[in-house]
Amino acid sequence: MARPKRCVLATAQGASTPPATLSPTQAIACVVNAAGNNLYSVELPSGKALLVEMPARFRNTIWIKRKGYVLIDTNSSSDRDNKLDGDIVNVVRDEKDWRKEPYWPKEFVKRSSYSEGSDQDESVVGKMPPAEDSDADG
Repeated sequence: MARPKRCVLATAQGASTPPATLSPTQAIACVVNAAGNNLYSVELPSGKALLVEMPARFRNTIWIKRKGYVLIDTNSSSDRDNKLDGDIVNVVRDEKDWRKEPYWPKEFVKRSSYSEGSDQDESVVGKMPPAEDSDADG
C-alpha cells in the first residue's frame, strides 16, 4: 500500500529547508553515483569519498540525482562494523537557498548548464541546413 500523500509532502517539505547550523559530524557532500540498494557514493569538499545510506523516510519519496548535494552525518558510522561511513540526513532540493548559508563549502562552485565556448561552430541549433544545388539535378 502506498504512503498517504500528506506523509510524502511532509517529508519533502522537511527536506527542502536548510538547517540553521551544522553539527561537527555533519557535512555537505556531492553525490557521485548510486551504489545500489539505498546506498550512495558521495564526495566531501576535501575530495574524500564516502559510502552513505539513505534513511527509510526518504526512500521512494525523494529521488537523488548524480551531482546533487546531500547533508550527511558521520556520527552513526563510529559504532558500526560495516562499510558504511554515514547516513543521509537531508537532501538539498532548493540549492539556491542552501548556497546562501554560511556553512556551504566554497569547493562546491555553481555549475553552469552551458559549457564555456559553446558558441563555436559545433552547435547547429537554430541554423539552417546547408543549401543543396538544385540546378545540379538537371
